[in-house]
Amino acid sequence: MVGSIEVDDHRVYSNGRVQNYNGFEEKLDDLRRFLGKGDDDVLRIVSVGAGAWGSVFAALLQDSYGKFRDKVQIRIWRRPGKAVDRATAEHLFEVINSREDVLRRLIRRCAYLKYVEARLGDRTLYADEILKDGFCLNMIETPLCPLKVVTNLQEAVWDADIVVNGLPSTETQEVFEEISKYWKERITMPIIISLAKGIEAELDPAPHIITPTQMINRATGVPIENVLYLGGPNIASEIYNKEYANARICGAEKWRVPLAKFLRQPHFIVWDNSDLVTHEVMGGLKNVYAIGAGMIAALTNESATSKSVYFAHCTSEMIFITHLLAEEPEKLAGPLLADTYVTLLKGRNAWYGQMIAKGELSLDLGDSISGKGTIQGVSAVGAFYQLLSQSSLNVLHPDGKKPVAPVELCPILKMLYKILISREQGVKAILQALRDENLNDPRDRIEIAQSHAFYRPSLLSFLKQA
Repeated sequence: MVGSIEVDDHRVYSNGRVQNYNGFEEKLDDLRRFLGKGDDDVLRIVSVGAGAWGSVFAALLQDSYGKFRDKVQIRIWRRPGKAVDRATAEHLFEVINSREDVLRRLIRRCAYLKYVEARLGDRTLYADEILKDGFCLNMIETPLCPLKVVTNLQEAVWDADIVVNGLPSTETQEVFEEISKYWKERITMPIIISLAKGIEAELDPAPHIITPTQMINRATGVPIENVLYLGGPNIASEIYNKEYANARICGAEKWRVPLAKFLRQPHFIVWDNSDLVTHEVMGGLKNVYAIGAGMIAALTNESATSKSVYFAHCTSEMIFITHLLAEEPEKLAGPLLADTYVTLLKGRNAWYGQMIAKGELSLDLGDSISGKGTIQGVSAVGAFYQLLSQSSLNVLHPDGKKPVAPVELCPILKMLYKILISREQGVKAILQALRDENLNDPRDRIEIAQSHAFYRPSLLSFLKQA
């Protein structure tokens, strides 16, 4: 890379950061020993899915461990055939020419000419093609390191030791069912790290939540102790640009502890936690309310007062919902609020809410948006609404003391469902939900949750028993 100097086992980057490869090699050797890898047996890591977070995760591993080719192989799978449109190709060309290090790298790799031709409209670029050069289609403005891209799913996963799920929750089940066909003859099961934040709801035999790790376990038969979730309050592009960030890897102690050590970097601190399911569900919950926050920001011309009113109501609903889902919800308050905060500031779900409210995007486009990827909050709105509408989960309403479905105490969630899913209301109706004079004080909702036995173990028990 231009602007860097290699001396022995240290690399000095143009931003002043020094990467000590001796430290990374020691961590790599520790993980290899833990996995029982022999001296001539390469550790194979593959990221399945090339959205922003999946691509950044693979690039972080490549930057840290890619030098040790005789010990580890890091690859990323994405579907072939996704064309880059002309406007994106023009923008990509501008990004390339604004970064001297990237420009020189492409010239050195004899890869620059194709971007010139695409800028002129003389050539069509493809997403898997540009990913090899370090450009994620959902994150063009943040060039990554070159990546080893595989477009054949069987080739990518059949002998992988560690599989990273970088797919949206809405695609996880389908892709891992396909993967399971290639693992029928495996003697040892891989370790799977899921990055997906999203949920689905199932109503039989009782209302309960399905998360991406559960989908993977169901689809592949990989033991749930081999499936982990990694998430935290962060933005993918900022992590790659070495902004300080933290995350938690959740799951069985056997794997989460050595993996936390392997993934930890000076700018990216990874803690470990045993509560796989609840952290995963909370990662999906904050996306719901981020969409509404974006709508409020756009409809009120970024009114700080309106946004703070919305924040009070949406956080009280999230606290209410966590009391239904978790036996010790207070332990989730910090991680949930931190993840919500960063998503409201810069996440794609808040951006989507803004674009819908401004009329720059139509709901008819669906939840897969060019240049952004899947807006996972949309499906999460439907799942949480469906789940919390079940009469079997009824709670007492604070006014009439009559039993009502939990969703009746979540007016923001109800209105988001009517706007995004059933299409009964227009976007401006979110303001109506916020300004309803009959709306309960957010504090009352929290007090209700804290003073009643609201916890419903069945909502997550199907996951924890799996």
